[in-house]
Formats: sequence, structure tokens, C-alpha cells
Amino acid sequence: MSPDASAPDRRELGSSTAGPVMEHRDIRYEYSENLPSVLASLNGSLLISTHTTGNVVVVSAPHGQLALSFHTFERPMGMAVRPGWLVVGTRTQIWSLRSFPHLASRVAPAGRYDACYLTRFSHFTSNIRCHELAWVASGLGPSEKEGGLGGAEPWIVNTLFSCLCAPHASYSFAPRWRPPFVSALAPEDRCHLNGIAVQDGKPRYVTALAETDSAQGWRSLKVGGGCVVDVASNQTVVRGLTMPHSPRLAGEKLVVLHSGLGQLVTVDPVNGRLETIAALSGYTRGLSSHGSLAFVGLSKVRGGSSMAGVPIAAQPERLRCGFAVVDMRTGQVIADFDFVAGIDEIFDIQILPGSTSPFISGPFADRGPTPPVWTVPPTR
Repeated sequence: MSPDASAPDRRELGSSTAGPVMEHRDIRYEYSENLPSVLASLNGSLLISTHTTGNVVVVSAPHGQLALSFHTFERPMGMAVRPGWLVVGTRTQIWSLRSFPHLASRVAPAGRYDACYLTRFSHFTSNIRCHELAWVASGLGPSEKEGGLGGAEPWIVNTLFSCLCAPHASYSFAPRWRPPFVSALAPEDRCHLNGIAVQDGKPRYVTALAETDSAQGWRSLKVGGGCVVDVASNQTVVRGLTMPHSPRLAGEKLVVLHSGLGQLVTVDPVNGRLETIAALSGYTRGLSSHGSLAFVGLSKVRGGSSMAGVPIAAQPERLRCGFAVVDMRTGQVIADFDFVAGIDEIFDIQILPGSTSPFISGPFADRGPTPPVWTVPPTR
């Protein structure tokens, strides 16, 4: 399908029953008729984390038919994908799932799946309010052949301690970087650091809700206090944002979600200039791109003081939860997906390339609709 095509008006309706451990909910969703063909153009699937309902949702379109599967995690937030691995950040742990291509065809029902990701281990961080995750080249550690992560490590946006960090075998986490305006490592959520963009295997940009250095200091500056910081230079390159999230490098452009205004924007890190690509009907959070297409997560907003004065919260009745597919060349929404019942917020959205029908076995697979999948070393 051409990315310039308009999303048709007719919508399809689906439903599913899913939810976190010990809870079931009726989930209903709608999507534009052309969404399966858009997903087919990716030669991949989408992963969506719904932190408030405890699921990683796989959205795929095998054989041109939209399919959803729900996998239970405890408050899943950021996710990161690299060849052979998927990591999911949750309330107290970072879960690592490894790809087992040779098992995909053997998972029942035989022939349905073209990829198989099994949970292998987790790192316990306690509740550091993990937000986004990203793979960063480490140059350290065992090789893939030995069962390691192949010279890369997952970096965590550690919102509670206002830093970027990585898992460590001996500690809750290993600090890697913190913004220059944060004077100390402390569990105080000083600036609400929340997003990371990686370039050539290195962290390049982060988003924060304010340049503040006191406990919860960002809360009084959530309107207009947000910023983008260049990790390499330690310089703030953009100011004046309202609750920014999900910085990404899409080709040569730095794109950011101006969440408090419900926008997808480009940012010029040289002069700080913003350009709006699209204004959307939701709190924008969670972003992944493929070519000129941006998959933008949308959420409704929770009531309470944390959203007081934020522009997107002025008309809560018009907000949607789901995602929009935006052609970044034109700003046109070419396809969309809405949770119309059961889910009100999502956190992250990632493309899982190379698989149009992945099987995922999460840490609570024994409580899900499919039996656990076991794997052991080959016998000699």
C-alpha cells in the first residue's frame, strides 16, 4: 500500500478478554480497514505496553487479518528490541526475552507463528519508576554464542533517580549518566526524566518534564517546563515543552512527542525550533518509526492534580487510547487503532521487525491462554 493513501472511513470491530494477573477485563477495539495492509508493509508486528492494565499487546496481521495477543507483565512500561532479544521494563524488574527461531514452527498450533520469544531472565531493580529502555553498545560482556547479549546492554530511563542506568549483577542498577542540572543521585524524581533516543548505538537525546533539582520539582513546571537534552554535549537543546516524551531519531530528524499538547513534532537541536507534524486526539506517548511512517501511541488522561492546567486535559471527552499511523512527510493520519473499552492508557509502542505472527511467552505464561514452552540444551 502507498503510505500516501488515506485511511478509509469504515472501521472493523474486535474484542478480547485479557488483563493482569488475577484480573480479567473485556477489551474492545476498532481499527481502520487499511491497518492490516500498513502492518504488512512493515514485514513486522507492533508491541504495545499498557502499564495500567498490565499487558504487552502484540498487534500483527498474518495473512492480511488483524490479530491481537495479550501477555501479562507487572506494570510494563518501556520496551526495546534488537536482533534476538526483547526487553520489557516493569514495576520492579527488567525482563529479557530471547528469540528462538527454530521453535516457532513447533509451537501449537503448528504453522501459526514465524517467531518465538521466551522469557529467560530478569534483573530486579526495585521500583525505580523505569520509563523507557534502549539498547546501547557496551563493548563488554559475553558473546551471543555464550548466551549473552552480544556486546549490547539495555539502558534504563531511571525516573526515580533522574538518571540513565544499566542492570548490574551486584547492584540495583549501575548509573551511566544524569542531566547536568541534577546535582545528586537520589530517589526523588527531580526532573521526571522519561525518554531516550539512541544514535549509532549510543544515547543521544533524552526528554525531561523540567530542568529541576529538587524532589518532585517538575510538578510545578509541567506546563512549559519540558526540555530535550543532548547527552553527548550535556547541553539542553530545546526548552518550553509541555510534558515531552519519546524522543526518536527518524532518519536525519529528531522527532519528539509534545504530549501535553497531543502533538508529534520535529526538533532542530541546533536552534531549538519546533515544527508540528501532526496534532492528534490523545496524550501522545510511545513512538516508533519505519521509513516515513510514525506509529504514535495515544492515551486518555487520568483525573487529578498531575494533569491540572495541561492543555490536552481541557477536553478529556475527545481523547482516544490506541495509536495513529502518521505519514511524517505530510502529517496525514493514514491508519489508526482505538481501544474503545478496557484500556485507557498505553506507554510504549515498538516495531518487532521480521515477524508477522510472533509467539511471546511472558513471565506469567502459566497463567495465560497458551501452555508454557520449554527449551533445554541439545543432548549429545
